[in-house]
Amino acid sequence: MTLTLPLLLSAFASPLLAAAPAAAFELTSPELTSGKVPDAHVFNGFGCAGGNQSPSLAWKGAPAGTQSFAVLVHDPDAPTGGAGWWHWVVYDIPATATGLPAGAGNPGGGLPAPAAQAPTDFGAPGWGGPCPPPGDKPHRYQFTVYALKVPALGAPAGATASLVGFLVNGQALGKATLTATYGR
Repeated sequence: MTLTLPLLLSAFASPLLAAAPAAAFELTSPELTSGKVPDAHVFNGFGCAGGNQSPSLAWKGAPAGTQSFAVLVHDPDAPTGGAGWWHWVVYDIPATATGLPAGAGNPGGGLPAPAAQAPTDFGAPGWGGPCPPPGDKPHRYQFTVYALKVPALGAPAGATASLVGFLVNGQALGKATLTATYGR
């Protein structure tokens, strides 16, 4: 039997192509491409004068079996004694969603049904933008989208950010994180 180069290459390439990994789960935001949070998304209060609008987010490459998504935004650098600060907690985002529009975390912002928001460390549900103490080093804001294996978390009404985070991590198939900074 004579093997030609194309036949030989196809014999070796086929198993390699079949074993190619799925696309990586990825989170992006056109507003955060510089790595810094623009003023439009900074909190308006506590001495900050930003627009307090949640940035748009887009994701792709969710793991197979994803039945819903959750988005959690956390500042691990907040001077809270180690707990950090929750800026946004959204869950029960339908599996058909590929992102959230700018302002989705604001009243009437257009979250896809049946998405829900938990209270943040500002004390109410919805987006609360960055506002670190003046003179502190720039803080990191970790935007994380979680692909979940359940269509709904079953979080009770008024669930804290920590409880939602616990439930999310227990149901996660994968996650993608985007980090941006802000200081003043």
